[in-house]
Amino acid sequence: MAHALKIWPLLTGTIRYEKTLSTRNRGHGEFIDAPILAYLIETSNGRILYDVGCDYRKLADPALRARYFDPMRPVVESPRMQEGQRIPRYLAQLGLKPSDIDLVFIGHLHFDHAGGLCDLPGCEVHVQADELTAARTGVDASVFADELVNADRWRIKIGEYLVAPGVHAISSPGHTAGHMSIFIELPKRGPVILCGDAADLEENLTHEIAPGCCWQDNDALALASIRKLKDLALTDGAELWPNHDMAFFRNLPAFPAWRD
Repeated sequence: MAHALKIWPLLTGTIRYEKTLSTRNRGHGEFIDAPILAYLIETSNGRILYDVGCDYRKLADPALRARYFDPMRPVVESPRMQEGQRIPRYLAQLGLKPSDIDLVFIGHLHFDHAGGLCDLPGCEVHVQADELTAARTGVDASVFADELVNADRWRIKIGEYLVAPGVHAISSPGHTAGHMSIFIELPKRGPVILCGDAADLEENLTHEIAPGCCWQDNDALALASIRKLKDLALTDGAELWPNHDMAFFRNLPAFPAWRD
């Protein structure tokens, strides 16, 4: 059986928001601090990034920060991100450059998952066709139009596929139209499923609660994706990694440590 080799969780920033954005119809008035994560995956066939965090420039420049993030208040505060949390800074600590990344797999096109593509020029980018089509409508306020300007250069994918040896793209729509999770077979600790925003919190998985924000308000589709990921994890003995759960994140290997 083919395996990936390692996963590095990368904390690319944090964001504070009303919990109901993660748990549909639950958590009104309760604010949580959530990690903004990317993952570096090493395989026998090259290196993959799953998501890339925010565009640092929009946070470092006060005018840009106000333009892009003030409209989200008070439900969502501006993300907090340090220069050292940019993807190239993490790569440099491992002796790597952006050109050493063979593929960037974007789970969905919200600003906290795709904004950092500006720091990775020339990298091959994979995005689902349904995701890009929906993003281009301009209906989803969490998609920034300027972060789609290079989309004509991306590899547009349809459905599930083998990304690399031991790495499988898993369709998990609902939060967005073409949301994708990723299944990673590891040699020592067994498989891991990076849920992406199909499951922000462990609560989404344990209690089968849809995300607060669902494409076209289709919470049934989001719940079906949660159940699909849970069934896959049960069948294959995989760990499910929620994407914005601070308590869960703190139990993951702290960079530069990894999971293998």
